[in-house]
Amino acid sequence: MHHLRRTVVCSLAIALSVFGLTALLSTAANASTAGTAARPAPAAARAAALATIKQLAIGQHGTDQRLHSAGKVSGLSQVDSTNWSGYADTGSGFSQAAGSWTEPGATCSRSTTYAAFWVGIDGYSSDTVEQDGTLIECYGGTAYQYSWWEMYPTNDIQVVGESVAAGDSISASVVRSGDSYTLSVTDSTHTANSFTTTQSCSDCDNSSAEWIAEAPCCTDSGGILPLADFGTWTESGATVTESSTSGVISSFTDDEITMVDNSNRVKAQPGALNGSGNGFSVTWERSS
Repeated sequence: MHHLRRTVVCSLAIALSVFGLTALLSTAANASTAGTAARPAPAAARAAALATIKQLAIGQHGTDQRLHSAGKVSGLSQVDSTNWSGYADTGSGFSQAAGSWTEPGATCSRSTTYAAFWVGIDGYSSDTVEQDGTLIECYGGTAYQYSWWEMYPTNDIQVVGESVAAGDSISASVVRSGDSYTLSVTDSTHTANSFTTTQSCSDCDNSSAEWIAEAPCCTDSGGILPLADFGTWTESGATVTESSTSGVISSFTDDEITMVDNSNRVKAQPGALNGSGNGFSVTWERSS
């Protein structure tokens, strides 16, 4: 079996104090499952969950990506990762990545788990990441969902919207012009979660474009955080631009990424690209 090491920035890392988390959990709602905004959690529980999310920081250690077989489709490789599942295009001079999805819900136990869904440029084979999307946090038995953006290594995760819910119509994009990056998320269902921000980066690599479901990784504890049970996430309508050429995921050299644990058990499994080469689904298998 041939192994190819690829270093990937764990883009949503979190430093959690055991004492602080215990205190926050004591105020959380006593619910067993969640996935919609049908029954809002008590204000104190929501504030506690948000306070935890706002401790998210950039990951500073990489994840090995291992090539496990050559695909039969031209340009496709199949890769294992410990915290990513989805697709990545590789090359140079990427200037745009976009995609859409219906926000999934989550089946939450009392354990704290996370799942992030995003599009972006870089991070797959570089130390820079420019990305945005949505995040599910299962906290105290309730699902809290957010919109966010992040540039690495410039800043930590920037939470924008706090009312994302299962069933919301989401679109996200990262567009580069020179050293300027415009990051946008549109929640057509709950528009307060929508945003556009422009950031600059003079040394970003622009060497890949991604459409990813992620289990965030944790800087202080040094491990991948448990993956929330999101059922299935379906990305659609993906577009990408490399240099002067625009297309879809399958237009360029693309890797299909399966999330696995340290025993090589599948945590999140991507399906094949659709016939248009611009969409796929990722199915949750296990938390850790």
